[in-house]
Amino acid sequence: MPSRLRVLAGDCTTTLSGTRERTQRGRVVVVVKPDNTTLVHDADGYQPIEWLTRPDSVAIETDAAGFTVTARDGDRTLRVITHEQEAGIEVPVTEAGLPVGSCPDCASALIRSGGHVACTGCKDRYGLPTGATVLDRSCEECGLPLLRVERGEAFTVCLDVSCDSLADAVVDRFDRVWTCPDCGSDLRVQQATGRVFLGCDAYPACETTFSIPDGVVVDDCPCGLPILESATGRRCLDGTCEAWEAWSGNGNGGENGEDAEPPGA
Repeated sequence: MPSRLRVLAGDCTTTLSGTRERTQRGRVVVVVKPDNTTLVHDADGYQPIEWLTRPDSVAIETDAAGFTVTARDGDRTLRVITHEQEAGIEVPVTEAGLPVGSCPDCASALIRSGGHVACTGCKDRYGLPTGATVLDRSCEECGLPLLRVERGEAFTVCLDVSCDSLADAVVDRFDRVWTCPDCGSDLRVQQATGRVFLGCDAYPACETTFSIPDGVVVDDCPCGLPILESATGRRCLDGTCEAWEAWSGNGNGGENGEDAEPPGA
């Protein structure tokens, strides 16, 4: 469910003590966010007259005479005391973001904010793979939005990894496709801490690993690994590949993506 935000208003004395001292009085609105961020706004402009961002603690005391808000963060204390209360309410709030569809569980809006998609109505929250594009299409199985993610190939997968896993799609397509340039064993698609990468099948005797960056495979490098193309240009899967540096440095399919054939291809 959404978090709760407190809004209190009235004729108040606002005091900030600690690193600097200041006392102000006026009819203000006090906003206490779910993360304890406390803001005091007057009638002028968009910036609060005083605030503490994510303080260690916030105490709100109310009685027939009004309210007192005390926020503490280290050696700083923000205190707001009413002389005459005008309002005091508690409202549900969520983070805001780009609308990307509707929640199949509660029909509320799904929004994209940073590296995740969250529901504005329930607690559902889904992490996004790096570089993912949320499509205007829904999964036929669960109703959540579909994603387009490039990991050597452009894959279309469900937002919910338990419904349709990007890692499984990459395994199906690229497991054992290439061999380790150090020992010749198969490179296996593996996953850890939410990322997908290629690791040598001879581990721990051989510890060679390669991350699979955003982009699609467009060619073979002279070293035997794939060349990937992304928004930043072309590169060998091995970011330190000397064969690729020599080949691309001679104008053969470098950053401009010319269709030259690698030596030995």
